[in-house]
Amino acid sequence: MVNPPNEQRRNEKSRRAILDASLELCTEKGYAAVTVEGIAARAGVSKKTIYRWWQSKGAVILEAVVDAADASTDFPDTGDIAADLHAQLTQVVRLFEDPRSGRPLRALLLIESHQDPGLAGQIRELLVDSRIATFNQRMRRAQDEGQIVADVDLDVVLDQFYGPIYHRLVLNMDLPDHDYLGKIVDYVLAGITQG
Repeated sequence: MVNPPNEQRRNEKSRRAILDASLELCTEKGYAAVTVEGIAARAGVSKKTIYRWWQSKGAVILEAVVDAADASTDFPDTGDIAADLHAQLTQVVRLFEDPRSGRPLRALLLIESHQDPGLAGQIRELLVDSRIATFNQRMRRAQDEGQIVADVDLDVVLDQFYGPIYHRLVLNMDLPDHDYLGKIVDYVLAGITQG
């Protein structure tokens, strides 16, 4: 497993410059063409500084993507599970479509995670697990409120809601639009709602 960066040794201004530079370069050149040297040059820091805080280019870009995802993919709780699911799925699609975060996020999930088991673990820990936990919490509230059946398997439901997005990413197809996301929500909820 890759060691996490030492947070106490970081200078926040340099950290932010590095993360911003990594996303800018991914947007301009594509993930594959980005190097640690290029990130360092753009950020105005040494390559040694980057390697002191991160193990690889992928780890730097993962942290930048996590920052972007944290700011844009909250799971709302308005009391209306259908509206909340639609809003959250829309946010996920927007994250993937965002020119600044989408390209590196796709590369991390579809390429780097399959080549680097340590980075795959970090992706799961920093980007995926907390979002699954938030999904499960929101769905349990919907169960408690009687909006969905109590004995539904939340792992299966998770796959039904998010699978269409990742299926399209893997096959390099257009992501679901607003109307299609609404249909996903309607179809899945029809199978797990009371009465």
